[in-house]
Amino acid sequence: MKTTQALVTAGLVVATFGLAVAKLPAPPPMTDAQKEEAKAKAAAAAALTAQQQAAAEDRVVARYLADMKAKGKQVAAPQTAATTPQAVPAAKK
Repeated sequence: MKTTQALVTAGLVVATFGLAVAKLPAPPPMTDAQKEEAKAKAAAAAALTAQQQAAAEDRVVARYLADMKAKGKQVAAPQTAATTPQAVPAAKK
């Protein structure tokens, strides 16, 4: 009995949710200003993510080097990537 009641309740919840979602209106179209703002936010978020990733990598390398030094092992100097992006040559048409 409890299993049947639980299944019926779950079915009602799923059906109610489905109806609620089906009745939501489509979002209004974005204006050019809103598109530019969203693009700027996405670029800022990407830059922040890249900066946080670089900081995390630096911490990992520093800890690794400290651990190896504590163990008495010699480690070659880490190779670092260029910090400024290089221009990609344009393809000839």
